[in-house]
Amino acid sequence: MRYRTGIGQDSHRFLQDGAEKRCVIAGLPFEGAPGLDADSDGDIVFHAICNAITSLTHVPILGGIAIDLCKNQGITDSRVFLDKAIETLDDQVIDHIALTIEGKRPKFQKRADDIRRSVASAVLINMDQVGITFTSGDGLTAFGRGEGMMCYCILTTVSQ
Repeated sequence: MRYRTGIGQDSHRFLQDGAEKRCVIAGLPFEGAPGLDADSDGDIVFHAICNAITSLTHVPILGGIAIDLCKNQGITDSRVFLDKAIETLDDQVIDHIALTIEGKRPKFQKRADDIRRSVASAVLINMDQVGITFTSGDGLTAFGRGEGMMCYCILTTVSQ
């Protein structure tokens, strides 16, 4: 068996308060914050996972495939981008995902299990294979001051 580890990150600013676009994290709508400034839904969790997969496969999902899907086909759902990223793994299977979200808003902790469940479902693993932590960073960054959100992802795959 061969284990590999990928790392990914994504961040977006919030749109103005009161914007019509909803805030989406791990495919789930969140109240308490406007949508994210992005061509797509701006889902930082699914984007960070895509980037972690790209670090393993060298196939630019967000920098290539997602741009085409978004601009030429009108597809803005980051779950579609994640599905495309998973297809590039070939014989690698995701074994574990660790996520850290930095942001002052919305409130994440009460929905930690919802996020873990959604990620697990999206990548076809068990919920106990998804770990997540949250931080405001004590307001030291734009994310901690509530101007946007950022997500880091470490992803482990196994192949035989």
